[in-house]
Amino acid sequence: MANGPLQGLRVVEFAGIGPGPFCGMLLSDMGADVVRIDRKGSAAGPNAKYNIDARGRRSVALDLKRPESLELCLKLCERADIVFEGYRPGVMERLGLGPDVVLGRNRRIVYGRMTGWGQHGPYANRAGHDINYIAITGALDAIGTGEKPIPPLNLVGDYGGGAMFLAFGLLAAVLNARSTGRGQVVDVAMTDGAAYLTAVFHRLRAMGLWKDERCANLLDGGAPFYDTYRCADGTWIAVGAIEPQFYQILLEKTGLAGTMTDDQMDRSRWPDMKRQFAEVFATKTREEWCAVMGSDDACFAPVLSIEEAMQDPHQVARETFVEIDGVPQPAPAPRFSVTPGQIQAMSQRLDTDSQSILADWGIGSDYTAELAAAGVVS
Repeated sequence: MANGPLQGLRVVEFAGIGPGPFCGMLLSDMGADVVRIDRKGSAAGPNAKYNIDARGRRSVALDLKRPESLELCLKLCERADIVFEGYRPGVMERLGLGPDVVLGRNRRIVYGRMTGWGQHGPYANRAGHDINYIAITGALDAIGTGEKPIPPLNLVGDYGGGAMFLAFGLLAAVLNARSTGRGQVVDVAMTDGAAYLTAVFHRLRAMGLWKDERCANLLDGGAPFYDTYRCADGTWIAVGAIEPQFYQILLEKTGLAGTMTDDQMDRSRWPDMKRQFAEVFATKTREEWCAVMGSDDACFAPVLSIEEAMQDPHQVARETFVEIDGVPQPAPAPRFSVTPGQIQAMSQRLDTDSQSILADWGIGSDYTAELAAAGVVS
């Protein structure tokens, strides 16, 4: 049973990859009734339970080349608050499911479109992936070592700049639709979202506090007190003691209070300071450093693997990770005091819910029987 602040919200999701399913998971975990339109013949297989970002949704598999399937999609959209897709510009129009058609059937619906490059612009129809999208925003150039940019997983473009901005845009537009009675199209480009995420660095650059050079700035590994260091056992720790009071605690805990400069923002000293930190942290194991730092405000943390993170006492106490059907995964976030979200169900094989979806969404049983007889739905 659905629970969460979005309970009662109906969403039609056209199945895609990467950030699209992740957005569907966010909405479902917050209580929305998300129906995923899969392509007939798509393979989910016996390993569907591992598709964590497909959790919490019911599925209808359709052949979108059939007019009966298109009409069913439109009937679902008539009853939905949101529909979203992640195809290249023009694909939905060619299918007969573009915004003009859908909004013509439901003027209150919010129509979300997520692509890497956006719906218009010289790159709009190019293929691409997260690394390409963040490359043109300045974000990728700022991340990495002094020798080369390094892709930060696909968190900045796909999930941060894409899925999160899609979820935010959809819900903002739903609020507007409920007050005005008018839906609209939400154009989410991962390039736009990734650029938006760099706002603070534009501020620092405008103030002369940021150089277009990797590992030379406060937050990119250039500062010795905001970096990672290897321990004696080959594992790593992270320090982020930016504020002077926390920096002083870090110096005391590492035994460098008497030898390290107190002027932590003297950039000319950063290379030497970093060398001293590296030498000190290399003298103990990660576990030993955790014991030394204790609970004091040194802004210190061990760098954990994904496996280790699930066993961290803080994460365990907050139940940040859960295990369902033998598959460990992140729990819904954020947390609500009155209407907490929950995982509605694990991912299932495709097209297992057609009858229940159509009944729940008020589509008549006679019409459903016609669709089943024609082989449109299971």
